Amino acid sequence: MFLIPLLALTLGALLGIMLGVPVGGVFGLYIAVGVIAGLDSVFGGWRSALEGKFQNDVFLTGFFSNVLIASLLAFVGDNLGIDLYLAAVLVMGWRMFTNLSIIRRHALNRWQDARARSRTDSTSGD
Repeated sequence: MFLIPLLALTLGALLGIMLGVPVGGVFGLYIAVGVIAGLDSVFGGWRSALEGKFQNDVFLTGFFSNVLIASLLAFVGDNLGIDLYLAAVLVMGWRMFTNLSIIRRHALNRWQDARARSRTDSTSGD
C-alpha cells in the first residue's frame, strides 16, 4: 500500500522534469520545502509499512499537513524577512534520515535473517 505514494511522487517528479517549467525565486523555496516535507512523509510511511503499522488515512493527513505547515512556515518567514524555512528543513531532514536509518536496519536484518536461514537449510540437508 505504501508504494502508491512513492509511485505518485516519482510520477510527479518525472512530469515536472518533462514539462520543464522553470520555477525560481520565492516559489522555488516553497516548492523545495514542500518536496522535503513530502519526502519526510513518504519515508515515514515506508517505515510504518515495514513495521506493519501503515494506515492510509494517517499517511494522507500527515502528508498534506506537513506540506502545508512547512510551506506556511516558509511564507511567514519570507514575509518577516527571516529564514524560517530552515526550521522545517532541519526538522524534516532529521526525521527523513532517522526513518531512512530505520529502513536500512530493517532491510539489513531481513537480509541477515535470510542468509542465516539459507545456511541452516543447506547444513540441515546434508
